Amino acid sequence: MELLRLRRRVAIAKRGHKLLRDKQEELVRWFMKLIYQWKSLRKELEDKLAQAFGELVWARAGMPQEALETAVSFPKGRLVVDINQRRTLTVPVLEFSVKEMPQLTCYGAGQTTESLDSGLLIFRDSFEKLIKLSELESTIKRLAEEIERTRRRVNALEYVLIPSLLETIRFITMKLSEYERANLTRLMRVKEVVRAK
Repeated sequence: MELLRLRRRVAIAKRGHKLLRDKQEELVRWFMKLIYQWKSLRKELEDKLAQAFGELVWARAGMPQEALETAVSFPKGRLVVDINQRRTLTVPVLEFSVKEMPQLTCYGAGQTTESLDSGLLIFRDSFEKLIKLSELESTIKRLAEEIERTRRRVNALEYVLIPSLLETIRFITMKLSEYERANLTRLMRVKEVVRAK
C-alpha cells in the first residue's frame, strides 16, 4: 500500500516539477523582454532629462535668479496617477496610468526665456515615460522575486523530494523482494520436509 502511494506521489511530483520548470522558463523569458524594454526606455528618458536640464541651465544663465525661482515655484494643477493591480502568471503586477497632468508653464512670458519654456515642456512630456519606467521597474522586481521562489521550488522537487521518494521506493522494493525470497525458501524447505516423510 505504501509503495503504491509513494509511486503516485512520485508521478505527481514529476508532473509538478515539469509544470514549475515550464513556468520558470516563461517567467525568465518575460523578465528578459521587460529588461530590454526597461533599458531602452531608461536610455530615452535619460537623454530627454539631460536635454531638459541643459535647457534649464540656459534659462538660468539668461534670466535673474529671483525671476526663475518665481516662475517655477507655483505649478498649476497636480499629477494624479491611478494604480491598478492585475495578475500575470500568478505574479501580481502594478499598472500605473496618468489621470491628471500638471501644467508647469503657469507664469508670464515677460521675464522668462524660451529655454525655460522648452525645458519645462520636456519635463512635462517625460512624466509619462517616467511613470512607465517605474511600472516596469516594479514589474521586474516582482518577477525576479517570483523567479527566485519558483527556482527554489523546482530545486526542492528535483534534488530533495523526488530523490527521497525514489530512495524510499527502492528500499521498500528491496524489502518486499527479500520477504518474497524468504517465503520461497521457506516453502521449498517445507516441500522437502513433506517429501521426506
